[in-house]
Amino acid sequence: MQSAPLTRRSILAQAWPIMLGQTTVPLVGLVDTAVIGWTGDAAALAGVALGTAIISFIFWAFGFLRMGMTGLTAQAHGRGARSEVDGLLLRGVVAGVGIGVVLLALQIMLVPLAFAALAGGGALDEAAREFVTARFLGAPAALGFYAVNGWLFGLGRTRETLALQILVNLVNAGLDMLFVWQFGMGARGIGLGTAIAEWVGLVAGLVLVVRIAGPRALLGQRAGFFERTAWRRLFAVNADIMVRTIALLALFLWLANAGARLGTVQLAANHVLMQLVSIFAFVLDGFAFTAESRVGQAVGRGSRSDLKRAIRLTGEFSIGFGLLATLAALVFGGALIDLLTTNAAVREAARAVLPLAALAAIVGVPAWLLDGVFIGATQGRALRNAAILATALYIATDLLLRPLGATGLWLALLASYGFRAGLLAIHVPRLFAGVAEAVPRT
Repeated sequence: MQSAPLTRRSILAQAWPIMLGQTTVPLVGLVDTAVIGWTGDAAALAGVALGTAIISFIFWAFGFLRMGMTGLTAQAHGRGARSEVDGLLLRGVVAGVGIGVVLLALQIMLVPLAFAALAGGGALDEAAREFVTARFLGAPAALGFYAVNGWLFGLGRTRETLALQILVNLVNAGLDMLFVWQFGMGARGIGLGTAIAEWVGLVAGLVLVVRIAGPRALLGQRAGFFERTAWRRLFAVNADIMVRTIALLALFLWLANAGARLGTVQLAANHVLMQLVSIFAFVLDGFAFTAESRVGQAVGRGSRSDLKRAIRLTGEFSIGFGLLATLAALVFGGALIDLLTTNAAVREAARAVLPLAALAAIVGVPAWLLDGVFIGATQGRALRNAAILATALYIATDLLLRPLGATGLWLALLASYGFRAGLLAIHVPRLFAGVAEAVPRT
């Protein structure tokens, strides 16, 4: 399959299915929040918030299965190496499911360690533990699904990823409402619904892959499956991305813990507002993911001009949509808060810092876009170093602003996006220098 030309129309055509599909991800978070929030139980809502932070940290530590897969697949596709593209898929899926099985077996140790590191207690810990335990049942499927999505993104098959994401999230939302409202399972029901949806997603993804590339995509690569060079490259590229991801997850885990220190009401309010921030990030990831694919293909072709054009075009769209998202949050954010929770104290606490949450849409754009650029180029070392330093600077900023309470917490989060973007921007000249001058196309 040949790549689409680098035009604004083609960039938008590739990005809009991702944006629509990614929108359904935070929408499920909104449904989860609303399902619990409408019960008026602040402890249960805060427990889901804390549990989500724990699961995100543990699962997304292996997010390289999605991110690294996108960059490697895009570069192989840019070179026209079809057998390498298929081999990457098989190794990625097997690695994801295998790691997920190990996580499921180790949860008896991981869960207590996670709760020991966080500020909680009482009903909050009980609800969070129920949620986390149920979510672990979907670990193998979630990580295998990362690899399938990354492979599809690398090929630019964004409409297929949209179909998968909609399917998974509709199943998730429906089961959450069934388990919580019909069966009264509370936080455990939210976790179980998500776990089942992840298994549905993996099975559907594998079926879709076979329809796209034929049985050879999974079965035809068995002869080269154990090739050491291929496995070494897969994990060498992804090791730095894994460290980068863990550093950023530590940042958001610190954020969740900082909210817990401010009390159950503020933690619940922060969770409501983070649904808003998630919408920004996931929607604008449409252009970041497009950058991953287009940058990876440009690097694979060895075209510096295509690399520059891919960054410029995705950057234009990111900034424009970021400004629109900030404006929408300022106008409609209050109504969204009221929709997600009926607790008066939580509503008041969330409204107090809503303007700062709204700014995340435009402040986060450079960091999100540059993440996509460097992931597509498989420049893991730059991503790793920037994330580690940005997290350290964020923690220092949060400690410095702690006397400001919730305002300080959100100011520190906004600053973290600036740290990430600035530290990645330092590496851009080296990225260009590593790609050959564009050659004339025939």
